[in-house]
Amino acid sequence: MDVAQGPVGRRERKKAATRTHIADAALGLFLERGYENVTVRDVAAAADVSPTTLLNHFPTKEALVVDLGDEIAVELTRAVVDRTPDTGILDALRGYARDRVDRAAAANDPDSKRFIALVLENRDLSEYWHKTWMGHENVLATAIRDEIGAGDDDLRPAVTAHFVLEAITFAIRSADPRRALDAAFDVIVNGASIE
Repeated sequence: MDVAQGPVGRRERKKAATRTHIADAALGLFLERGYENVTVRDVAAAADVSPTTLLNHFPTKEALVVDLGDEIAVELTRAVVDRTPDTGILDALRGYARDRVDRAAAANDPDSKRFIALVLENRDLSEYWHKTWMGHENVLATAIRDEIGAGDDDLRPAVTAHFVLEAITFAIRSADPRRALDAAFDVIVNGASIE
């Protein structure tokens, strides 16, 4: 065993456990009292950490709720690069988008539904979630660009990435997510013919 790696691994595991503990405490308080009625100090007290420790893990109150980590970037990249040879990029992204939207819609337990409502109904959280979600635009554009061999001056990968991520946003906020997603992808694939 490499002694130098032991403490680093332990430290990273402890940081991850603390982060999860803080996020769980925050979510419990937000669902119980409402987002607006909970302060960062309340969350720190519930998680039994100092406000400084909390802010080291989550720089804003919104980040306590909306934590779209690296797994989203990995999922988006895999949707493009791990697709089967007979599947086009847009079809692969439509499949990823359907899965993402279906997961959100299938969250049948009361806490999941309350969490989704908490994010979508609170303006600050909704805007923060959207900003964080759209922050993956460059990762997706790069995956598309690399996959099709496009140059840096080719705008198609960036435009596609933007509209795919917005399609998912549109669908999640819709009363009929699957229908909204399919309509959005139809526009992405075929263009908008509304005349």
